[in-house]
Amino acid sequence: MAAREPSCGPVRLVAVDGHAGSGKTTLAGSIAAALGGAPVVHTDDLATHDEPFAWTGRLAAEVLAPFAAGRPARHRVYDWTARAFRGTREIAPAPVVLLEGVGSGRAALRPHLALVLWLEVDPSIARARGLRRDGPGLARFWTGWTRAEDEHFAADPTRPYADLLVHQTPDGYRAAPGPSRDHRG
Repeated sequence: MAAREPSCGPVRLVAVDGHAGSGKTTLAGSIAAALGGAPVVHTDDLATHDEPFAWTGRLAAEVLAPFAAGRPARHRVYDWTARAFRGTREIAPAPVVLLEGVGSGRAALRPHLALVLWLEVDPSIARARGLRRDGPGLARFWTGWTRAEDEHFAADPTRPYADLLVHQTPDGYRAAPGPSRDHRG
């Protein structure tokens, strides 16, 4: 990652994308720790019940624009229980900042990304993990989420544009070259 040119002001913004339940948060946390505590922006903090994928404008205004100017980002944090934005989070423009979440490698963001990682986990396995993680009380939410996620990736896929495909192994992770960096637009 250090060999990549900064992509958003002084920041190398790295997307960690994949299906819900694929392990994006865990992978981003592992990478952040390996980089000595690199900041992580979670798209779950920007998405809402009513707008699960319409957070690009918030990210652009509250994170990308400040980073592009070399300033700290300050974004609102959505409270999924209260169903409202509550509080804010400030992130310094570090050499590497991870952006993790479903859709973090979308077309509108790719010009600002130094690297796109895709977690290579079958959607049915990822969804079973997510349901197990979230419990039966959120099963109805997952039905709606699955439909929205499928629609998002059908219209704006990330995997074909991933720089690296990340596979989970019994010993951790293994990265392989992604389909094509030449797809970037």
